Amino acid sequence: MRLGVDVGKVRVGVSICDPHAILATPLVTLPRDLTAADDVLPADIRELARLVTEHEAVGVVVGLPVTLAGGHGPAAAHVTAYADRLAEVIVPVPVVLVDERMSTVVASRRLSERGVRGRRQRAVVDQAAAVEILQSWLDAQRRRT
Repeated sequence: MRLGVDVGKVRVGVSICDPHAILATPLVTLPRDLTAADDVLPADIRELARLVTEHEAVGVVVGLPVTLAGGHGPAAAHVTAYADRLAEVIVPVPVVLVDERMSTVVASRRLSERGVRGRRQRAVVDQAAAVEILQSWLDAQRRRT
């Protein structure tokens, strides 16, 4: 099992794949804990670590918000720091950063096509983006073999 993670400013979307690493599905949306002091582990990272243990995850795939031009801006630096902190907590489970360009846009579009809009969409778009991130990584791994 692997977890996919979409780190947002307000929420963290989490997805999971099946044991055969074929299909990613939504798992949960976690509220970001922006109140934790630097020396205290934020509640969202603690919950991610718990999910890694509970689901016996062998890896975590975190979406890296690369700019359309392929660069790394402030959002990428923020997510990299978040992924580094998570990696410290879940050692030896590896954390991999992957280009997530347009994952939230694609997720929003797919939800809209299914009739999920407004508040209902905001509640699940982070999970849907995490699914897009993990599924694209799984597909890329299969193409490599």
